[in-house]
Amino acid sequence: MDEKEKMIAGEWYNANYDRILSEERNKAQNLCYTFNQMNPGDEKGRQKIIVELLGYIPENLNISSPFMVDYGYHVKFGKNVFINMNSYFMDGAEITLGDNVFIGPSCGFYTAEHPLDAAERRKGLEKASPITVGDDVWIGAGVSVMPGVTIGEKCVIGAGSVVTKDIPPNTLAMGVPCHVIREID
Repeated sequence: MDEKEKMIAGEWYNANYDRILSEERNKAQNLCYTFNQMNPGDEKGRQKIIVELLGYIPENLNISSPFMVDYGYHVKFGKNVFINMNSYFMDGAEITLGDNVFIGPSCGFYTAEHPLDAAERRKGLEKASPITVGDDVWIGAGVSVMPGVTIGEKCVIGAGSVVTKDIPPNTLAMGVPCHVIREID
């Protein structure tokens, strides 16, 4: 099994020193750079870059620059998604956002975790776990979503939160670590 196959399978893989994964990240960084330098009014040009980056045509996706991904092909956006500026999708595993999701500025979605042992980290190992965000979710500014988290539909995540555990549907959650404050009526 090569390193990309290990990554996709959710196993420990060599993220730093594998040639294929490095080339794929470089390609995605170049595409993001081009996208981020484009005039926001150049909708056709920006759409072309997003399609090349993600591998599909998202329906009514609105992304403010700057925007970054590691690979792009693991990011799945539903319909009517808004991504505010300075957002980062570390997509070693799949990151799925449902329909009608609003992402505030400076948010990060981090699928990768690294070994606690320093010698293992020096080898460039990491493991990626998927992130899922349900329909009709609003994520405030500066939120960090950690590996393996699911945020249920119709949630609101308060600004500055660090989401380390699953958040049930129809709840207002916030804090470091993020926790449910109350249900949303």
